[in-house]
Amino acid sequence: MEEIRIGLIGHGFMGHEHEKMLTETEGFRVVGIADMDPKQLEDVKEGLKRYTSNEELFRDPEVQVVLIAANNNQHHDLVLQAARAGKDIICEKPVAMSLEELDDMVRVTKACGVKFTVHHQRRLDRDFRTAKEIFDQGSLGEVYTIKSSLYGFNGNMHDWHVQISEGGGMLYDWGVHLLDQILWMMPGAKLTSVYADIRNVINFEVDDYFKILMRFDNHVTAEVELGTYFLTDKMHDKWFERHWFIGGNQGSAYLDGFAPEGKIVRTAGLLKNVGGERTMTAAGPTRSFGPPPEGKILTEPVPLADTTHKGFFENYRRAYFGEEEFLVQIPETRRVLALMDAVRESGRTGESVRFE
Repeated sequence: MEEIRIGLIGHGFMGHEHEKMLTETEGFRVVGIADMDPKQLEDVKEGLKRYTSNEELFRDPEVQVVLIAANNNQHHDLVLQAARAGKDIICEKPVAMSLEELDDMVRVTKACGVKFTVHHQRRLDRDFRTAKEIFDQGSLGEVYTIKSSLYGFNGNMHDWHVQISEGGGMLYDWGVHLLDQILWMMPGAKLTSVYADIRNVINFEVDDYFKILMRFDNHVTAEVELGTYFLTDKMHDKWFERHWFIGGNQGSAYLDGFAPEGKIVRTAGLLKNVGGERTMTAAGPTRSFGPPPEGKILTEPVPLADTTHKGFFENYRRAYFGEEEFLVQIPETRRVLALMDAVRESGRTGESVRFE
């Protein structure tokens, strides 16, 4: 099998993750790694090159593809340098700090005739793909709401992620993934309006909480909420961490955790509307919010997806040799960046923003 030879730029957390996964994925060989901080190269595995500069990596004829895992604010210049060196490119999300930067990247990569895609591996998260499968099956009837949430307890971010100038903050870090998932779940739907609340709860420069409401022309309202300082004492019963809720007019579905546990939930039958008649329950005179009678709530197993992040590179290899399309297309990443601009505008003004 012909190998794709990779050079990595950036040997932080994601650089290490990439090196490990590529080593375990058939058809790839990591040639070497570059990092601006010599300390980050101290644990590079034996047999891999340690580049003292990015330029040295770009000059290496053995490297076919450059995988950029440097700080967000470095992506633009590194993509341009790699393209002009004739290297194909995989760039970490969010790929660019602005639409203008991305458009410049696209112009240069096209002019240089190199392949260019973005590492959105969380399109292969099991929880997301399970939620997407439920939506795609249409088993809940007409879906009216999708909620995606991610909660953490530590609060403080680390390293360059606490600096605005470096492209830090949760919107750039996790927000871009969560928004990409919502858009990719409903690729044919037009996003009509966006409202966002973005906050610095305990971090000084960068956002560590956001709630984003998105209204689509298929009548779905999607909500994305993230908090790094979202405290609870229920950390071991799946309430805490990662969640999905999908509501339709024929049932609901919930998923808890990255390795999701969840169910599709329906009712055995709706209560009839009785005008002017009071019904007493153990909770008082209510029909909608009292405890359900025994047998009223029915559950079904969810169609658990069987996906891993390795699938990103498996797709990349096939697409690299023209067997299929790249999983992540640049126009899709441009749409996500445009949505992030709208999110920031709404967060700044406190007003909804018209989108597509």
